[in-house]
Amino acid sequence: MRKLINVFFVAAGLVFTANVASAQQKIAHLDSEAIFSSMPEAKTATATLEALKNQKQAEIEKMKTEYQTKYDAAVAKNKTLSEANKETVTKELQVMSGELEDMQKRIGEATQKAQQDLATKQGELLAPLNTKFVTAVKSVAREQGFAYIFDISAQQGANNLLAWEGGDDVTAAVKTKLGISGTVAAAPAAAAKKK
Repeated sequence: MRKLINVFFVAAGLVFTANVASAQQKIAHLDSEAIFSSMPEAKTATATLEALKNQKQAEIEKMKTEYQTKYDAAVAKNKTLSEANKETVTKELQVMSGELEDMQKRIGEATQKAQQDLATKQGELLAPLNTKFVTAVKSVAREQGFAYIFDISAQQGANNLLAWEGGDDVTAAVKTKLGISGTVAAAPAAAAKKK
């Protein structure tokens, strides 16, 4: 019986110790959107992506303008259709119709290719930034003893942190680790805090 009581107290002690240990884990939050918007590399990447997007849009708009010109020519040609030139004009309209269909197909393919090119370029430019960001966050977590750091930014799309009370905001510490100067705006963090 005495052994049973000792085992009970040892088990209770272990459970109590485990609860105390888990209760001492530090938790923090940061705003990745504020950090990324402050990174000079992110600004450069955004400008590069915007320039590529504008270039692709201009190419597609040029193709659409060419298509519209050919379409208008086909409509004008159709208006000249009469009994005397019916056979000739019909053949010309069939050729024009084939050209228009081909142009539509090329516009669709160019649009899809542009989207793929943008996605590829975005991956090339942002992957190193994300790696740098994650490394800095992990470094701050180790240095300051945080078990978890949550992202309060909605940009990630998977933000499940709906409310928090207190806790440490490590946005400034991560910015410092990344070599970014400037202060963190308190407004986004306050707006994200809900009950």
